[in-house]
Amino acid sequence: MTNPADEVLDVVDAQDRVIGTAPRGEVYRRRLTHRCVFILVRDAEGRIFTHRRAAGKLYAPGTYDCFVGGVVGAGETYAEAAVREAEEEMGVSGIVPVRLFKFLFEEDGLSWWCDTYEARWDGPVSPQVEEVDWHGWLTEEELTQRLTEWQFVPDGLQAYRHYLTHRAGGRVG
Repeated sequence: MTNPADEVLDVVDAQDRVIGTAPRGEVYRRRLTHRCVFILVRDAEGRIFTHRRAAGKLYAPGTYDCFVGGVVGAGETYAEAAVREAEEEMGVSGIVPVRLFKFLFEEDGLSWWCDTYEARWDGPVSPQVEEVDWHGWLTEEELTQRLTEWQFVPDGLQAYRHYLTHRAGGRVG
């Protein structure tokens, strides 16, 4: 596996238009706006794939997340990144994410556009050890409880709140 800090990303403006490219390490260090994808994955019983991020992650290591996903590579579409990230992170093939909404995440001088998807996966998973330290399938009730007990990654937590608003028919963004 190559060094994630060396991955080249598109740098975007406030309207999500590409204005350049830079290595991920530089994008994070200089706090440049870039693109990410989030995929909420449910199993046949409607449970949500939830995981603890690996300790070696560049952003929010060791925190929990109810989305799989990650950065969009330079020249890659959001839809391409959603499939790639879900398949890589979960160790699966053939997942079909459905786009839900997009929002701009901003916190502590960091910002990235987040294209959010939902997918169903009924087969086995084999999460990438470089990405995931623990995983499980939680009911919405279990996830709601864990949101008060575990430390969740800030962008994923915001995405989940937007997801609940979107599902209830509200406007996101």
